[in-house]
Amino acid sequence: MADPQTPCAAFEGDRLIAAGTLAHVAPAVRAVLDQRPNAPVLILGDDDSGRIEVDLRGTVDEVAARLVAVEVKGPGRPKLGVVPREVTLLPRHWDWLSAQSGGASVALRKLVDAARKDPRERARAARDSAYRFMTTLAGDAPGFEDAVRALYAGDRQGFEAHTRAWSSDVRAHALRLAAPGLGGES
Repeated sequence: MADPQTPCAAFEGDRLIAAGTLAHVAPAVRAVLDQRPNAPVLILGDDDSGRIEVDLRGTVDEVAARLVAVEVKGPGRPKLGVVPREVTLLPRHWDWLSAQSGGASVALRKLVDAARKDPRERARAARDSAYRFMTTLAGDAPGFEDAVRALYAGDRQGFEAHTRAWSSDVRAHALRLAAPGLGGES
């Protein structure tokens, strides 16, 4: 199960149900499903616009209680969630990593953290997340292709113009996700 603090948004068709942390959004989704059991509901993470699966069985209170009960990992290597994976590098890369203070793992974590803070990387990730969201909820909407072109060109005015005919909830969420990639936060 996803972290209850994961930022996300839930949509019923093209209508925003709720946005915020998963702990806030999932009970709101359950409430909608109580009213309309066959509602087409999606919960999408803000970071990558990937679908988040949540156990929505039971009442609103039961859904909320399950999310609170999810164990949040604390400090310490195993509890921190360190995952061993294979990395393939050339010998000169291994030599450089080995010479770094703390060794290869510490150096790689520092490099990844620095890259994640880079404004260009944040802009790229925002555009990609907005694109995945737009494809999911507005792929058939008028102006979609032009909006995608404007998104990847960093053209805020063009993006806003080409999404004007979309539902207000989908348009607002797409703009919020895309903002760092369009030259400013929204």
